[in-house]
Amino acid sequence: MTSTGRTHFNPRELCSRKLWQLVSAADGDDTSAADLAEAVAELAQRRRYLEQLRELGKLEEPQRH
Repeated sequence: MTSTGRTHFNPRELCSRKLWQLVSAADGDDTSAADLAEAVAELAQRRRYLEQLRELGKLEEPQRH
């Protein structure tokens, strides 16, 4: 546990489905913005749930030139 009493969040330890559940249910949840951002980044790196992340507005669209 950290000095704040919380356990350290490591998104790499969770399966994609659990990360998706965390991200999609984050409204009203006690998930910190930093933890949520890490979960989104991990899902994007795994290339899982990309379309759903875009639909929720959690993933920035790549810049087109």
